[in-house]
Amino acid sequence: MAIDEVVTDPNLLTVLDASRDARVQALSLVDQIAAAGPIENASPEAQQETSKQQKLLITNLAQLRGLHRAAYFGARQTKSQTSEARQEVDRLHLQLQNLYYEQRHLQGEIKACDSYDHTYQQLPLIPAEEFLALKPEHADDDENALMIARIEHERSEREALEQKRMELLKRKQKLIADNKKRKDDLANLDKELEKFIDRQAAKPIQKLFDKNV
Repeated sequence: MAIDEVVTDPNLLTVLDASRDARVQALSLVDQIAAAGPIENASPEAQQETSKQQKLLITNLAQLRGLHRAAYFGARQTKSQTSEARQEVDRLHLQLQNLYYEQRHLQGEIKACDSYDHTYQQLPLIPAEEFLALKPEHADDDENALMIARIEHERSEREALEQKRMELLKRKQKLIADNKKRKDDLANLDKELEKFIDRQAAKPIQKLFDKNV
């Protein structure tokens, strides 16, 4: 694969072009010097042309060094930017992985909540249709609000029933106390009657004893 197919950066391509030109010029100068022979035997025109080509080669080499320096610093800058971009990509990738993990965690929590056997689902609530017939103002409530209203209705109904039960219990205790008092009164009355009867029955016998005496 040719280097031109590998390198696509415009600055590097400029460096490669300048490098090729300097190489061709250097080889041409070498051939020219070799053809002219030793410098002391060369004609003034040949020496002048050789000197001209040398100066031109030096100029091209200086330009090549400048381009190379610029390409080097450009490559360093590009490398730094690439490193920063890679760090940003790594950060975003890690953040994305965290979001995927959080998403899976939340999906698991939602699934667990959906399958959880909530206590309120076991409450003996009246059917929704019957509740709405009693409380039509909740007809437009969503599912959660309707369930809360049904539970609140059940709570208030149970509190009312508990209050009635306590009232009945108090009445029962009062009736029990009243019955006990009546039983005690009757028992005392029986005792008094027995004493009275005993006294009445004993009077003739007492009179008889008094006569004999």
